[in-house]
Amino acid sequence: MIKLIMSDMDGTLLDENGQLPQGFADIIRKLQERNVLFAPCSGRQYYSLLDTFKGFEDDFLFLAENGTMVQYHGRELFSSVMNKKLGLKALTETREIPGLYEVYCGKKGAYILRDEFTEAFQSELNKYYTHAEVVDSFDHIEDEMIKASFFDEQGRAGESIYPLLKKYRGPFQVATSSDYWVDMMRFDINKGIAIQQVQKKLHISPMECAAFGDYMNDAEMMSSVYYSFAMENAHPKIKELARFTTASNKEHGVLQGIQKLIDDGLCG
Repeated sequence: MIKLIMSDMDGTLLDENGQLPQGFADIIRKLQERNVLFAPCSGRQYYSLLDTFKGFEDDFLFLAENGTMVQYHGRELFSSVMNKKLGLKALTETREIPGLYEVYCGKKGAYILRDEFTEAFQSELNKYYTHAEVVDSFDHIEDEMIKASFFDEQGRAGESIYPLLKKYRGPFQVATSSDYWVDMMRFDINKGIAIQQVQKKLHISPMECAAFGDYMNDAEMMSSVYYSFAMENAHPKIKELARFTTASNKEHGVLQGIQKLIDDGLCG
């Protein structure tokens, strides 16, 4: 029986307007009645997830920043801290290229450079980082680095950013999280590894877990659960990895998938 259900956010749980689908609270109530734990599993900042799920702060397990920060009942379950010196070096790789922006992701918040602070970038940043501070330099931030993120305003991150960061693969993991964003974390962490740590701590097996995803940073998540669902709008490789499919995020596919698991008697 399924005890834990995880879902990516953008392109997965959230609709095309970035909103929770109608009927979400009803589905969560059904899961709670069956003692099934729900977990947002996202590249978004932990504080951003709290804002999205107001009223559920004490009910959900939060796997934020692509698994580098995991919180449960308001406490850190575990985190994955980067080598700060090397992370700062990586953040300089795109500095001189117009239209590319960098985010230092720490435990306390996110940090962006003052000379890159534009209205367009701020608008994009607000989708994922509700706790953000503008700084003159990344060098003197007193916050552990858990992720470095890079944004391409033209939506060509796989071509403009990813090739510049490939040389850091090994000490770090470099992954495209959308056409606009590339994320860099420690080599030994991703959504899948975070899920495995959660499974171990909560004594839950992969057969007791379901997950929904759409993009390449969800690949390891697909491999860490038995009931892996790809959205209809998912990247082709995610569809290959997943055991099951569901409708697109526009059609509230996550809710449809969960309802089917409930109807099939697999929850609780």
